[in-house]
Amino acid sequence: MKRQNARTLALIVSILTYLVVGAAVFETLESKQERSHRRKLEARKYELLRRYNLTRTNFEELELVVLQLKPHKAGVQWKFAGSFYFAITVITTIGYGHAAPSTDSGKVFCMFYALLGIPLTLVMFQSLGERINTMVRYLLHQSKKGLGLRQTQVSMANMVTVGFFSCLSTLCVGAAAFSHCEGWSFLHAFYYCFITLTTIGFGDYVALQRDDALQNDPRYVAFCFIYILMGLTVIGAFLNLVVLRFLTMNAEDERRDAREKALVSVNKPRGEVACLLPISAASTPVADQASRAKDSKGAYTEVLHFQTICSCLWYRSTEKLQGSAAYPQELAFSDPYLQRSSPHPVEPGSTGCVCSPRQCTSIRSITTGLQLLSPFRVFRRRSSV
Repeated sequence: MKRQNARTLALIVSILTYLVVGAAVFETLESKQERSHRRKLEARKYELLRRYNLTRTNFEELELVVLQLKPHKAGVQWKFAGSFYFAITVITTIGYGHAAPSTDSGKVFCMFYALLGIPLTLVMFQSLGERINTMVRYLLHQSKKGLGLRQTQVSMANMVTVGFFSCLSTLCVGAAAFSHCEGWSFLHAFYYCFITLTTIGFGDYVALQRDDALQNDPRYVAFCFIYILMGLTVIGAFLNLVVLRFLTMNAEDERRDAREKALVSVNKPRGEVACLLPISAASTPVADQASRAKDSKGAYTEVLHFQTICSCLWYRSTEKLQGSAAYPQELAFSDPYLQRSSPHPVEPGSTGCVCSPRQCTSIRSITTGLQLLSPFRVFRRRSSV
């Protein structure tokens, strides 16, 4: 199975397992509280029906009116400040649900507005995340140089650590501010910031929804808008650093497979290279000696097996190898041997090609591929040739 297919299958299995585990945990944590809360609400409902002598129909009408009034509890929603707030929740895909267009024209415009705004917003946050990561990498590099550290290169671990603490500090600053301004506990305010900046947007906690804040407190409104946009930028930079690295792994695997296919040819017909298999340096005494001689230079030797080979390929390879210090003399063949092995005489200065032009062309293309395999290209002919 290809590496890309195996990774995709593993991701699918992991996500399904993650969903099952999450569902089990949420059921354990929330189901008991849900049943208890529902019993209390039902008891409160019957108490109100008895106290005010309401029928079920009257109570349902009253309940519907209360639900429709809830979005207006914070004041007018569709002035410029409220509309700007709504536009932010649309293009950032937060979608609190605290306000929604009620007219048909507003719903149609909202769809087209989101269709164009969401991709633009994603591209903007992606670009800003790249710029922020570049700046952070430069600052870390300069800091290491200023501290006199021997290793000044910025590693992925350094970037991930800085990104994680940047996200954590952004959430904590927002939690402290919203806890003070909205009257929430620090945990609930931190929960609101996390749900907002990850664009989940449940809508159970929404800022600017009390005491007509959208119209009466412009400084707090400006802070909320700036915090949401800047917080999304910080989160986007962290995701750009961590998540997109995994998203590009498939593309890297495809490029690696393409390079391997260009270098390796398997099951070729007779008259071409049968296989290009790297053999261990310990497989032959000659290769073993060559490997020991090149260990200090960090090089390696590859011995390539051929079924048949054109003399032009052999002469060209020997001409290049004899001019190199890495050419092992043990593998050299004398010209008389080549002349005896060939039924045709080899003219001085010629390439020694005795094959047809078509065969020579195919073998020349093979030679081009072989030159990419190793800086030390050693060819050996079988004794059957």
